[in-house]
Amino acid sequence: MLITKTSFIGLICAIGCISSGFLSAQQYAKVTNPLDFSRTEVVTIQATQLQSFLSKHSEKELRIKDSSGKLLPIQWIDYDGDGISEELLFQVHIDAKKTNTYVIITDGNSKIPESNVSTYSRLVPERVDDYAWENDKIAFRVYGPKGQQEALQGIKSSTLSSGVDIWLKRTDQPVINKWYKGYLTDPMYYHKDTRGEGYDPYHVGNSRGTGGIGIWADNKLQVSQNFVHSRTIAEGPLRTVFELTYHPWSEYGVKETKRISLDLGSNFSKFESTFESEKPVPNYTIGITLHKNEGQTQLNDQQGYYLHWEKIDDAFVGEGIVVDPKIVEKSIAFTSHVPDESNLYVITRPRKTLTYYAGFAWQKSGQVQTQKDWEKILQKQARRIDKPLQVKVGE
Repeated sequence: MLITKTSFIGLICAIGCISSGFLSAQQYAKVTNPLDFSRTEVVTIQATQLQSFLSKHSEKELRIKDSSGKLLPIQWIDYDGDGISEELLFQVHIDAKKTNTYVIITDGNSKIPESNVSTYSRLVPERVDDYAWENDKIAFRVYGPKGQQEALQGIKSSTLSSGVDIWLKRTDQPVINKWYKGYLTDPMYYHKDTRGEGYDPYHVGNSRGTGGIGIWADNKLQVSQNFVHSRTIAEGPLRTVFELTYHPWSEYGVKETKRISLDLGSNFSKFESTFESEKPVPNYTIGITLHKNEGQTQLNDQQGYYLHWEKIDDAFVGEGIVVDPKIVEKSIAFTSHVPDESNLYVITRPRKTLTYYAGFAWQKSGQVQTQKDWEKILQKQARRIDKPLQVKVGE
């Protein structure tokens, strides 16, 4: 067969294109920001949207490039543990009212870039079964079955509570493993800000902490005890996801599974509680502790954000809840002389799954300086929920 110069060049180009994945599997992801401010967020592509790629290639071969040709960090999530991922994540930065285009290619030989910062979560058996989670801005923990058992036995270092604790960070690096390791030799290790990383001065007790839930009935909150089982779904780097289950609680016999996730760069954990109950439930109520009633509260049922601003030691902390305003029945700042019973309550209409966001910002982290700064973050989060980034995948 006679091969001309033109056909030879065409053959070489075809081989190059195939090897780089452009002919064999190339798709585009267009991400649109409908809001009037720039956004840096983790976006999700469902695996079902990538069928033309995954029918020919494995997920391990997939890479994503931005408009400059730069490879981006990505993360797959397998929610049910069957070895097949349901979602693909990557982080984007998009200016106001703009659309960015990303290229999905086959390039298994190129290493997926690693981020300098990450999300992370795990069960902490060395500290009475806490479950802790963090990203580059914030950290949380909740209390587990061993802690409940010890608390009922009267051991003072343990906590009986389904409230949510917050850890005040002023570093974008992970602290969970480091602080718990220090705790093993010094129980006060992470309660002192001696290393310039932050600390845990936040009291939860039987309050709701930042984002704990209950049922508001007869001017009293019915709550669960500690979680009884945990399951880590994804550690990171872009999103950490885990589930907690609870023994039936309240006079209504509520069975609860709580899925919590935290994205890189966000000040808010996403809480998704799924319920079954033996009796009809009047509401599900989300709370923030008011501690000794010395802070400021702001309730905004119309936009669905709720603010608490308080001074802890020598700096201010803003805590908040963001929820779809359509499911809110009312909100109250309930004060009491009984320890841990003063809470900001967001009372929502009963539903099988309750989804909301709870988070905070610490003055010493540099993210906020005033109550108004924190309110602006809450306002933007409410608008993000109302108008999420729009992701369209095509060839």
